[in-house]
Amino acid sequence: MQSDSHRQHISGQFNAELEAVRNHLLEMGGRVEAAVARAVETLLTRDSGEAEAVIAADQEVNAMEVRIDEECSRILARRQPAASDLRLVIAVAKVTTDLERVGDEATKIARQAITLSEQAPARSGSPEVRRIGKHVGAMLRSALDAFARQDVAMAVNVVVDDEGVDSEYHSAMRSLVTFMMEDPRNIGPILNELWALRALERIGDHAANIAEQVIYLARGLDVRHMEPAELRAYMQEEPGQPSPGDAAP
Repeated sequence: MQSDSHRQHISGQFNAELEAVRNHLLEMGGRVEAAVARAVETLLTRDSGEAEAVIAADQEVNAMEVRIDEECSRILARRQPAASDLRLVIAVAKVTTDLERVGDEATKIARQAITLSEQAPARSGSPEVRRIGKHVGAMLRSALDAFARQDVAMAVNVVVDDEGVDSEYHSAMRSLVTFMMEDPRNIGPILNELWALRALERIGDHAANIAEQVIYLARGLDVRHMEPAELRAYMQEEPGQPSPGDAAP
């Protein structure tokens, strides 16, 4: 009887540790999501003061990454999890890395905002930045929501939707290069905006990576190298699963 009570106690502690590391990841995700939104706004408004705040706040994200990595290492060493518990720890560790890199991309955008604030106004790609910024922000939010709920259909939508971001990015690149060719005075500001757009495109990639980890966590399936069409086909073959045809806007 005492042995059963001890096992239940250990099991309860283990579950609490898993829940804690999961919650810390979601807290980090909220911080990073806010940083992306703030960074995009600083670029649109050329607010150097707010951009500096975004850059400074990245240290907190880095500290959270270290803390979560340490928690995952302790769980692996002390608990030796198996099956779904092991998948959770692995997924948390990988998602943490992607979130830290999203934070880095947000600081890159903020740095471009500082540079733009020091330049004379010129024809800008603000509509493109606003549109793609909104798109990748929605992708990141959906990826984190999917992780919190272990919602595979939502995660698949995010993975598939990355194609849309890539298409928007290449279209914006063509448009902005045209503006640079029309007036050399546009070259400096638009180059800064192109770097910011590149950072946004990378954030979309990281959001898709997070969504792939949701699928791994929920199904034990590694879809990192699946083409979107292949992933759609797989999901449609799964019994009782909603079709992932409608991507997030």
